[in-house]
Amino acid sequence: MEYILIIIGAVLVNNFVLVKFLGICPFLGVSKSTENSLGMGFAVIFVMSLASLITFIIYHAVLVPLDLIYLKTIVFILVIASLVQIVEMAIKKFSPSLYAALGVYLPLITTNCAVLGVALLNVDGGVALPIDNVLKAFINGAASGVGFTVAIVLLSAIRERLARADVPVCFRGFPITLVAASIMAMAFAAFSGMIS
Repeated sequence: MEYILIIIGAVLVNNFVLVKFLGICPFLGVSKSTENSLGMGFAVIFVMSLASLITFIIYHAVLVPLDLIYLKTIVFILVIASLVQIVEMAIKKFSPSLYAALGVYLPLITTNCAVLGVALLNVDGGVALPIDNVLKAFINGAASGVGFTVAIVLLSAIRERLARADVPVCFRGFPITLVAASIMAMAFAAFSGMIS
């Protein structure tokens, strides 16, 4: 039951993009098409899942016993950067068109505050349920990545529809995207209180 609550909490209640407002850069930058959004979402799921797993293990097996907790942010960023490099090489090899479409946003996963945020929250607390083992950390990371993907795909679908809509000139482009994203954030705020 705890694992289901972690998943619901990460995807809906504490969505990193729409509730915690982390990872806004790729959320707004890559969400112009659903295909690119899915590609970015899967890359973020992969990086968040593995980063959560590896950083949790490194934190509890190395940093805590050696009393090096103050190095956690630097170590976590190095782990995330390494994982992003692996993802970038794989996407470049197997899907050059997606690699070109993602452009600068793919290497920016390294500095995506949502990826670092989930790794830090796994070890520091700050989530509705305590993350006290590796499996919970992995599930929270994967579910947080799914939450990111849900948010970015929803926004991309809205943006594709808005591109064909009769939007007033002053709202065309980025302004209407911000309005749509804020309405989505208000909708996701309705899930708060599901898990306390």
